[in-house]
Amino acid sequence: MLNNLNQKIPPTYLEIDRATKESGFTMASDILTCSLLKTLAAAKPAGKFLELGTGTGLSTAWILEGMDKHSTLISFDHDEKFLSIAQQYLGQDERLALVLSDGEDWVKNNLGQKFDYIFADTWHGKYLLLDEVLAMLNPGGLYIVDDMLPQSNWPEGHEEKAINFVKYLESRRDLTLTKQNWATGIIIAVKK
Repeated sequence: MLNNLNQKIPPTYLEIDRATKESGFTMASDILTCSLLKTLAAAKPAGKFLELGTGTGLSTAWILEGMDKHSTLISFDHDEKFLSIAQQYLGQDERLALVLSDGEDWVKNNLGQKFDYIFADTWHGKYLLLDEVLAMLNPGGLYIVDDMLPQSNWPEGHEEKAINFVKYLESRRDLTLTKQNWATGIIIAVKK
């Protein structure tokens, strides 16, 4: 029961997964994380969503599947090759804006925007510019990160960064958070 996927897989997911494997992209969110992203998206009707790090769009497909028709999602990535896969399979969804941009540039150029749901799946908004991204979160908004358990593709010294990141989140008085030793290691925080 605990690790079984019991949700309908988004229609485009299998095609994006195939294209992801063919492209050589190895940083995609796992399917359990994606399922959770869908469930949490359903909790924010008419929400404004942000995904930092589109990759090929695997997690994007699940977020869209959980969103209602009045919600919007901005998702950016710096790699045109991988973003083009998301564009091919998800670009027709009018709720979605796919943006080719460096993470630092996008965050710094959009500091005034506010969101109800932020999935930080890249360095910016997680290990870099964290305060700036958390300031974009509306009260009651969800901040979600994955890959908090040790990963085989972590560079040397990354584990210490992850530990310091968690300690910093725990020290903030404007967040209520839960750390989950599940999937690839998930943190869900809600802005007070």
